[in-house]
Amino acid sequence: MTARFNAIGLVVSDMAASVTFYRRLGFAFPAGSEEQPHAEAELPGGLRLLLDTEETVRSFHTGWRPPTGGGRSSLAFLCDGPGEVDTLYEELVGSGYHGELKPWDAFWGQRYAVVNDPDGNGVDLFAPLPAAQ
Repeated sequence: MTARFNAIGLVVSDMAASVTFYRRLGFAFPAGSEEQPHAEAELPGGLRLLLDTEETVRSFHTGWRPPTGGGRSSLAFLCDGPGEVDTLYEELVGSGYHGELKPWDAFWGQRYAVVNDPDGNGVDLFAPLPAAQ
């Protein structure tokens, strides 16, 4: 038997807010997911993004508590180009999401920015910078 990576799971405090946020990033959650305690969106390659409410997690793990302090993980989104990083960042921040790190030209050769989802998870937006001429 071989274990296979199949899904990324996030615990969310507000399902509707989280589904709305991730739909803005292109995730196809089924209609009505906003009212469910568990929601899934299929990703390219067969992976899935799983969202579970805090109440759902507590239903089977009674000692679970939301983490405190800074995040240790993020979801990263490859954009079509540096301009899309800027546009998507501005769209999300303009919709009320927290801009953690404004777009900048990173020393590792990417246009890079970070927006937080409704629960404070980092969402990285990036695109390769054109090669210097």
